[in-house]
Amino acid sequence: MTGSTHWWHDAVGYMVYLPSFADTDGDGFGDLAGVTLHLDHLADLGVNLLWVTPFYPSPMADFGYDVADYCAVDPRFGDLDTFDHLLAEAHARGIRVIIDLVPNHTSRQHPWFQAALADPGGPYHDYYLWRDPAADSGPPNNWVSFFGGRTWTLEPGTGQYYLHLFLAEQPDLNWRNPAVLDEFDTILRFWLERGIDGFRIDAAQTLIKDADLRSNPQIRRWESTAARGEQWDSFEHVHDILQPETHAIFQRWQGICQEYDAFLVGETYVLDPQRFGDLLQDEGLHAGFWFGPMQIQWQAAQIRQTLGAPLAHAGTRARVAWLASSQDEPRAPTRFGGGELGRRRAFTFVTLLFCLPGLPFLYQGEELGLVDGIVPPECRADPVGADVTLSRDGCRTPMPWRPGPAFGFSDSEDTWLPDGGRTDSDTASVQRASTDSWFARYRSLVRFRSREPELRSAALEWLSVDSGNVVAFRRGTLVIMANVGDDPLEVPIDGELVFTTTPLIVDAHRPSSAGATHVVLPGSEALVIRTT
Repeated sequence: MTGSTHWWHDAVGYMVYLPSFADTDGDGFGDLAGVTLHLDHLADLGVNLLWVTPFYPSPMADFGYDVADYCAVDPRFGDLDTFDHLLAEAHARGIRVIIDLVPNHTSRQHPWFQAALADPGGPYHDYYLWRDPAADSGPPNNWVSFFGGRTWTLEPGTGQYYLHLFLAEQPDLNWRNPAVLDEFDTILRFWLERGIDGFRIDAAQTLIKDADLRSNPQIRRWESTAARGEQWDSFEHVHDILQPETHAIFQRWQGICQEYDAFLVGETYVLDPQRFGDLLQDEGLHAGFWFGPMQIQWQAAQIRQTLGAPLAHAGTRARVAWLASSQDEPRAPTRFGGGELGRRRAFTFVTLLFCLPGLPFLYQGEELGLVDGIVPPECRADPVGADVTLSRDGCRTPMPWRPGPAFGFSDSEDTWLPDGGRTDSDTASVQRASTDSWFARYRSLVRFRSREPELRSAALEWLSVDSGNVVAFRRGTLVIMANVGDDPLEVPIDGELVFTTTPLIVDAHRPSSAGATHVVLPGSEALVIRTT
């Protein structure tokens, strides 16, 4: 570490979406052995923190986020020995490993829920949130699911509704029941004793619900046929998420993690920076993912706002985890215009993220400049999204490793999602052999971040510049500047040019009152200067 309090202050993370990373057993579905097989790729990239999405036994209604057993491995992904081998091999390469913990809900097939169905008067019934029908026999309140539709499903065997903020196959746990807290203490220790380095807490803002399950204030007319985001935004979410009692759970978990020097990062999907900061109070989560960067257009004011707002509320000491792309949102190059322009903009944007206080992550394939894959409607796999264009399939298509069948993802051409229309130039093997590939550029960025202690410790100062298309800030002696416009800009270099997203045209002949060298910074590119 470089003067840091905790190891994660020096980390650069990488997210593996397990079903789509690499398949070694020929079933067309990614597995843990596939991650082990490609650890050298991650080591070469320079990342030192690996986040692996769920691998627990699951009916796969939501591809592993519907957990049927928290202390085992689904045979599709391997077994506990496979996981232990992955962990050992990652640690041997200096890569720490965190895993997904899915505490908001279980699968309907989890033994706890099956016991609740079998014995409505038994102890497991209170592991979940049940309510009698309303006076009109309908749902107990007006809550809607993140995935669209109502959050309540009537269970005929009990005559009651059960709550699910996601799919009906994912019943929510009752976190006001002390027995649930005790169960998860055991689960955390099970994995920490195996040697993992921490957890990414899925849906961290949703665990505790309003004690009386009151209806949310309605902002506008709710349409059951609208897109899931429009349905969610029809209500003010004051009773279903972000309850203050949730923080006590995180404090409890941090107490356990401290015994193992382990890291807790939340999937804190809250776009209000104040409420985001509230989730990151001291002695709870060490950090939280800020999702603002995945919701904006390529526009300087939006970029400045979404990068600055969370730091003002969450603190600047590695509390914000940054992602430009994920398994749930369109990839950044697609959002920022597609093609080569989208790739350039995405790399420039990620450069800004890597230079901010906090903990940057890359999503698998981001280092290859991948845009969203093409998924025909007949190949759709995502259980949410009324239209294939609204589904998450495009950002989840298999990782392209090398030219050939299935682009090296699997020995089978019958993969769970199609290859997405990739080309040989998209593959890791081709790009790793080139000095001018997207992989080479992202690797240079990771290494730059890792060797510059000021990017992990120096205070942040936003800079104002004449052009409205420039986003600029200072970290110690480093000045980071991005040209968000289309037209090139002349930039004075009063110091050493230490990183660029593209080769710059240096023009030392232009007159300058300060005697500084000037460079031309093209549109959608960034640079870093070490000032004198």
